[in-house]
Amino acid sequence: MREKIIEHYGDTDNILFADGFDDCIIGFEPNMWKVVYSRTKCIESLIKDGMDMDEAAEHLEFNTFGAYMGKKTPIWVEDFKWNI
Repeated sequence: MREKIIEHYGDTDNILFADGFDDCIIGFEPNMWKVVYSRTKCIESLIKDGMDMDEAAEHLEFNTFGAYMGKKTPIWVEDFKWNI
């Protein structure tokens, strides 16, 4: 999905991606120029890396989902596709 966003919108200097979560991208919001991530997929990604569900959710809530990185801060959506 990252490649599709770059291909379609091109200006990567004005798009903020979250490192290590490319597989968690579910879209792009062109009006706000923000990458959209699935919170569930992010948690699943950290579980695959060895964290348990509670650790992964807590880590992401504290370090990622609530972080403000300026106007380009990604959108973290709850997609309710809980497979974990």
